[in-house]
Amino acid sequence: MSYQPQFPGLFSTDQGAVAAHAHQEHPGLPATQKQMHYAEALSAKIGIELPKGIANDRSALSAWIDTHKPKPIEGRFADYPSSKQVAFAERIARLKHREIPQQCFRDKVMMSRWIDGNKPR
Repeated sequence: MSYQPQFPGLFSTDQGAVAAHAHQEHPGLPATQKQMHYAEALSAKIGIELPKGIANDRSALSAWIDTHKPKPIEGRFADYPSSKQVAFAERIARLKHREIPQQCFRDKVMMSRWIDGNKPR
C-alpha cells in the first residue's frame, strides 16, 4: 500500500496561485545585459534612440531589435560565408595545418560545420 499525500488548496487562487496566462498582462523580465549592449550598438548604428523604459521589458526589447536589425542578404551571394567566417576558418586551417575544402567557400553552412569540426579545443 502506498501513501499519497493530500495537499488541500495547493492550487487554489485564494492562496496566491496565478494562472499561466496572467503573466502576459504584467511586464516581463528586465532585458539582459547582452541584449542591452546589442540594442545600444544597433541604435547608435542606425541613429534611432531606444524607447524610454524598454530595458525593463525583455520581450519588448527583443521585438525592437527584430524590427531594427539588418535584414539578411538576399540574392546570388546569400549562401556564401561571411568574410569574418572565412577569416576565422583560415586561422584555424593555419593552426592545424589543414586545407579548407573549396565547397566551403560557397556554402556558409558547410563552412560553419568545418569550423565546428576543426576548432582548437
